[in-house]
Amino acid sequence: MQRGKIIFLNGVSSSGKTTLAKTLQARLPEPYYWLSVDTFMDMTPEKHMSNDDDEVIKTISAMYRTIKVFSDMGLNTVVDDVFSVSQELLDECVEILHEYPVLFVHVTCPLEELQRREKERGDRTIGQAEEQLSILLPLDNTYDVTVDTHNDTIEKCADKIIELLDCHNNYTAFKILWKQRNK
Repeated sequence: MQRGKIIFLNGVSSSGKTTLAKTLQARLPEPYYWLSVDTFMDMTPEKHMSNDDDEVIKTISAMYRTIKVFSDMGLNTVVDDVFSVSQELLDECVEILHEYPVLFVHVTCPLEELQRREKERGDRTIGQAEEQLSILLPLDNTYDVTVDTHNDTIEKCADKIIELLDCHNNYTAFKILWKQRNK
């Protein structure tokens, strides 16, 4: 069975990952299942989230393994995540998925727009996006493609990603990150 493709969206809070994921689902001719770190975090009982970092790490690890299972079953996914602070989690994700068809997408927009979106949403900690900007991993910006959800429409960002999906030569970022990690 052919593995399902993985569109892995990485960007700070309020950068447009969720909107982009839903737009991709609507525009792609084949089904793509949306797996979001927020959904996985919401599954964890709140009383265990606030005082147990190990529970958070286990939850995120479970998401990476779920992505692998979907792909192994031939199911395409679009993943919405933010790699910040924990190099170990990025390393774990790369270890699990480096042999899979992962298109690693950096989702970005200017700080001023991130701040405006945070205020408009009302469900985010003000300043969270700015704080994440300086610690977004990978620090060397190893991505297959970067999209700017402020300077381009969300549809144009989706089209830029869709154009890359049919050529497996475009799926290199996780392989590069894997080689860097294992030098």
